[in-house]
Amino acid sequence: MGSPATTALHRAVCTLLLASLGCVTGQPLGGESICTARSLARYNLAFAGKWSQTAFPKQYPLFRPPAQWSSLLGTTHSSDYSMWRENEYASNGLRDFVEQGEAWALMKEIEAAGEKLQSVHAVFSAPAVPSGTGQTASELEVHPRHSLVSFVVRIVPSPDWFVGVDSLDLCEGGRWKEQVALDLYPHDAGTDSGFTFSSPNFATIPQATVTEITSSSPSHPANSFYYPKLKSLPPMARVTLVRLRQSARAFVPPALDLVSRGNEITDNLSGPCVWFSSRNAAGL
Repeated sequence: MGSPATTALHRAVCTLLLASLGCVTGQPLGGESICTARSLARYNLAFAGKWSQTAFPKQYPLFRPPAQWSSLLGTTHSSDYSMWRENEYASNGLRDFVEQGEAWALMKEIEAAGEKLQSVHAVFSAPAVPSGTGQTASELEVHPRHSLVSFVVRIVPSPDWFVGVDSLDLCEGGRWKEQVALDLYPHDAGTDSGFTFSSPNFATIPQATVTEITSSSPSHPANSFYYPKLKSLPPMARVTLVRLRQSARAFVPPALDLVSRGNEITDNLSGPCVWFSSRNAAGL
């Protein structure tokens, strides 16, 4: 847990986010498929790490630090917001999160999107996982105008690698999906040129775009994911979303540690949390 001053800072950030998200009434962009569901929906999100030494034996981190996952940070939104996307450049906030575990800038970007673009409905997060094969969970809320889910989880240790979901739509026409499960594969944010899990900082200049890491790309023997005899990498993690049949709970500001302490898990949460617009929670 952080110091009282740090905790106060966390709560201040959450309050700012809640205030900005409280007026979300954005409409879908032209050409976007429209969700006609009549109500909000809540989901349980379960993240399961599959990063074992058996599945990924090459340079598997055993200490200083061992293989682990950062906190999960995500949002529910409309199509005019993007947390990350393959073949596009990572934002400064995403770079800070995947390189150093610092969430402050990414949360401020989400706040700005909710305030200026009216594209964000809710923000959610889940505690860090202290091993490569552990589990964590959270709950999230989606709105008919904001039916997309995105999140990121940092691979620890790594230069700028992460897993996540980009704009998963939980609505199909007039209905919310009951369950969705996806395998997750490693991605390179394009901001650091390190080849191995424990590479020192080596900024990519000029910055590259976000790409999926495969068994043959980057095509370099030193790369920690280079397995030329494999057609594809096994999944590094799996996420499962299950719709809940319950009313929304009251807003409680989470205690997200926004202070980086290097290549260790420090952006922990005391528990799963979610905060969202009170107007949208009422179906406005």
